[in-house]
Amino acid sequence: MIGSREARVLGRFLPAEALRHGCDTIALGIVADHVHIVLRLPSRLDLPRLVQGLKGASSRLVNLDSVAGLRWAKGYEANTVSPSGLNNLVLYVKSQSRRHPGRAIRA
Repeated sequence: MIGSREARVLGRFLPAEALRHGCDTIALGIVADHVHIVLRLPSRLDLPRLVQGLKGASSRLVNLDSVAGLRWAKGYEANTVSPSGLNNLVLYVKSQSRRHPGRAIRA
């Protein structure tokens, strides 16, 4: 589960790690049991390596001083979006705590 401390770490780390792989973070939505991230990807990208960096490195970082520990689910889902659908997707991702009020992370 993701608490407020883990969410703060992820909110800083995930965009930085994405940038390290050449990706721009457009939107990030974090709730207690999942994360959505919208990225602008370069034309050539090793997607499994990006996901490994996002999930693996973030769990190591968060788990340095976490009692419960962050555990990512196996696998991932990746989708593309047309330029005309981008704004709706960004709104969807940024509204995760409103969409899942029982899973919203309290400060």
